[in-house]
Amino acid sequence: MENQTSASKTMLTYGLYLGLSTIILSVANYSFGNIYKPHWIISILNFVLFIGFIVYGIKVFKELNGGLLRLGEAIKIGIAIAVIGGILSAVYQWIFMTFIEADFMTKMLEVQEQVLYEKFPDMDEAILEKQLEMMQKFSSPGIVIATNLAVSLFFGFIIALVTGLIMKKEETQF
Repeated sequence: MENQTSASKTMLTYGLYLGLSTIILSVANYSFGNIYKPHWIISILNFVLFIGFIVYGIKVFKELNGGLLRLGEAIKIGIAIAVIGGILSAVYQWIFMTFIEADFMTKMLEVQEQVLYEKFPDMDEAILEKQLEMMQKFSSPGIVIATNLAVSLFFGFIIALVTGLIMKKEETQF
């Protein structure tokens, strides 16, 4: 039972750390005025934090478990950390897009439209309109949040799988 308690505590702790760090980074980005064209370093920092909290959470669980770690435990812990962090981030995104910057998606579409015109100045107007329509369909807060959660789950699984394969150590039976 202690193993289950330490797994739950580890998942919750590092999932909360991941979610809070993502929110802090988003708030910092917003306060610097870069929400529509964020610097590439923000994405790198987010991904490094994502990887770091998952790997470190699995490492902490292994230490609490006497140095033992099964692949299934690593995957479970990693996915849970990613999902908890993703849910916290999604709640912040919803609050941000609904209350703080209610016209965020409209402005973001305008920025994307401008980028399309700059990148492809010779593109046929009909094709450009179809691309803009497609972007608009996928720009509702619900779809953005669901997509971010799915991406978080997918990468959480991949990172946990790789970490589990590297760190696994099962009890030897004689």
